[in-house]
Amino acid sequence: MKSPGRVAGPTFATANEANAAAPASGALLLLLAFAVLMSFFVGLGSVPLFDLDEGAFTEATREMLLRGDYISTFLNGEPRYDKPVLIYWLQAVSVLALGVNEFAFRLPSALCATTWVAFVYLFVKRVRDTRTAFMAAIFTATAAGITVIGRAAIADALLNMLIVAALASAFLYLRERRTEWLQATFIAIGFGLLAKGPVAVVVPAAVTFLYCLSIRDLRVWQRAMFNPTGIVLMLAIAAPWYIAQYLKEGDAFIQGFLMKHNVGRFSSPMHGFNGSVFFYVPWLFVATLPFTTPLLNLLRRPRELWNDDLTRFCLIWFGFVFVFFSLSGTKLPHYAFYGYTGLFVVMAARVGTLRSPVLALAPALLLFLALMALPWVVEQWAPTVRDPYYREALANVREYFGVAYYVFSALAVIVVVTLMVERQTTIPVKLAITGLINAAALALFILPAAGEVQQSPIRDAALLARERGYDVVMWGLNTPSFIVYSGRQVARRDPRPGEIALTRLQKLRDRNDYDVLFSRNGIALVRLHEAAK
Repeated sequence: MKSPGRVAGPTFATANEANAAAPASGALLLLLAFAVLMSFFVGLGSVPLFDLDEGAFTEATREMLLRGDYISTFLNGEPRYDKPVLIYWLQAVSVLALGVNEFAFRLPSALCATTWVAFVYLFVKRVRDTRTAFMAAIFTATAAGITVIGRAAIADALLNMLIVAALASAFLYLRERRTEWLQATFIAIGFGLLAKGPVAVVVPAAVTFLYCLSIRDLRVWQRAMFNPTGIVLMLAIAAPWYIAQYLKEGDAFIQGFLMKHNVGRFSSPMHGFNGSVFFYVPWLFVATLPFTTPLLNLLRRPRELWNDDLTRFCLIWFGFVFVFFSLSGTKLPHYAFYGYTGLFVVMAARVGTLRSPVLALAPALLLFLALMALPWVVEQWAPTVRDPYYREALANVREYFGVAYYVFSALAVIVVVTLMVERQTTIPVKLAITGLINAAALALFILPAAGEVQQSPIRDAALLARERGYDVVMWGLNTPSFIVYSGRQVARRDPRPGEIALTRLQKLRDRNDYDVLFSRNGIALVRLHEAAK
């Protein structure tokens, strides 16, 4: 293996193959820009806010603006210690500029996801070549899981962007030994501490430690890790907010943020989000659709991957995150995304070894055939769902998929079949096209349909309550998006006689002491009868 300070190892395809087959870099960048636009921006404000996470983040931002308190965050009038403050600041700026709406709340995430993709492209281009950089960026921009979180008004696109910045800078430092890269690493970690907390330190520190251990040079890691200038830069960025928050909130902040939402999340499940040690295995294949073949291609000649500096670093990056969160008590699918960029870089480095367009595109073909059948499958499955709320919500799902959806799905299948048999376009570009189609399907059809089924009843009930000036209580529900749309805080408790409550219809099945003000997809806004005198 070559040392980190020297030229990187093989690209797994000859330079002549890559240069002869690849289109001009300008065309690649245009395709990448279109993919980013489709994946993160098209229809960004057309889908209702999803609960719980989007509703909680956006309501905390709305209350920040109402309170004029830009240090502490609150949700429904109570302190919210889940995350540090950076994403709320970004959302607040966006809302001040664009108003209180879905697009404004989500725009910071879309911009962070775009920057994330740009970092991947620039990093891989510097250490490898334009073709590999393009594919790594395409995988990042259009994989199903990344499209979803890149459009979500939560902190994860921001954190992923900063982790990529930190680890890319760290690798460049280890390779070139230029102090500006080490300083950039600490700067990115400092902002990561403001984005989501200790994980922004744990991931870069552990990945670089394991990489330096693998090349038997822990001294360079020790010198970098405890670099005084870097530590000062990191603390200058993150410490002021942590100190200000502690002075305001005291031990409640330490217990709530550090102990409960960091140590507690790792040691035990929170909010019922648990799973076995294999939880992330199926989610890996879902989140990386439609690129299953490039993913499985990594199983061929693994020694070559380990002998190359870049791919070894990226495998350690992905592997540490995957194992770390597999051992965590609380499991959510997007936790593993912090390591997916490393995986995408390795997939891109090996994509030149794919020889069969049929095998390369088979997962995309199966995916788009499945999307064509999705409304019918869900409608047939709905009656078997035990939970009455979800059963009613899914019962009429086909009404949310119009003719355009079936035309799009059919065209997607035709395009993929054509790419399978066509011989002029390279396999990497064919994969990029299927990624673009996948992003379009999510942005134009799947996410809007999911929003209409799950969230539009919450939104419309909230808008009705706002229009009529209702004071509402949440009864057996936790839907913070209702608070955002209604524009006022909402108590969560059992309703009293005469009060208006947002609830699920199943809560009402044994009662007749209410009037229905709004009802759809298992959600109801009701007024309880006054108590008899």
